[in-house]
Amino acid sequence: MPKLRAFLKYWLPPLIWMAVIFSASADSKSEAHSSRYFEPLLRWLFPRMSPEHVGQIHYDFRKFCHLAEYAVLALLLWRAVRQTDGKKQRPSAAPGRSTGGWRWAEAGLVLSIVFLYGASDELHQVFVPNRTAQVSDVLIDTLGGAAGLLALWIVGRWRKHW
Repeated sequence: MPKLRAFLKYWLPPLIWMAVIFSASADSKSEAHSSRYFEPLLRWLFPRMSPEHVGQIHYDFRKFCHLAEYAVLALLLWRAVRQTDGKKQRPSAAPGRSTGGWRWAEAGLVLSIVFLYGASDELHQVFVPNRTAQVSDVLIDTLGGAAGLLALWIVGRWRKHW
């Protein structure tokens, strides 16, 4: 039972997030759905903005969302990879402090999983009508994962010094 509980606690959240990403990439009209709300908001806020500029901002916003969703995935995977099991005990820390430090091998594993999942997500889009697979999206997804890990590393360094 403890292994099932550990799985549910640590691995279920990233698996659910992966399912959310997968379902979003299965939406053949995702650009139309997001533009329904985002572009009218931009036109309302900036009525003199050209339609081309609105379209470019919408495109950039969508790419930023790719980056953010994979940053979240990296953080969830980091938590799961770092979980304590019977084979890998971390040294205990003072009360209120996390155990263990930054491990580049774990960060590399997380980033590899993010890359592979981003690539598989783009491959999946080949089979979705009105969607295209883009290598640039895999790069953005991987950069998102790296950004999430970088933020985590910076926060960890900052907390260590305070």
